[in-house]
Amino acid sequence: MYSEGLKIRLMDIFWIVLGSIFMLAGMVGCFIPFLPGPPLSYIGLLSLQFKSGAGFTSSFMWWWAGIVLLITALDYFVPAYGTKKFGGSQYGIWGCTLGLIIGMWAGPFGIILGPFIGALVGELIANKNSHRALRAALGAFIGFLLGTLMKLITCLVMAWYFIKAI
Repeated sequence: MYSEGLKIRLMDIFWIVLGSIFMLAGMVGCFIPFLPGPPLSYIGLLSLQFKSGAGFTSSFMWWWAGIVLLITALDYFVPAYGTKKFGGSQYGIWGCTLGLIIGMWAGPFGIILGPFIGALVGELIANKNSHRALRAALGAFIGFLLGTLMKLITCLVMAWYFIKAI
């Protein structure tokens, strides 16, 4: 039979490991479009609340919930804004997303070049003007990079708090 202290330590280890898995999944989710990076990292922070001696105050967790919601919402608008700001269309936005998904299978260069090539192809389909398509693809790519950077910074800050709380 386990002593009460050992049970508590085992549960603390369980919550820390589970939170670490969510933190790592959140980091990966910053680059993979169908994984919600910041929400997964937030679940990692939330898991520390279940260990003995909760790691964060409730106001801290509410603030981070708001930040995660804001970043998640902005992630949908930043690439579209970049594309539209540079004269693009929905075809460029969809091309950027599909290029990222296809590019994931080509390694790091695919993740970087996929959104640009996808946006360019999408814009060429929508608009035969290659100069305008190139400009819109550049806007989609810049928007994608800004969105990814924004998510990554958010997840890194949450990871820092996570490690500090352990």
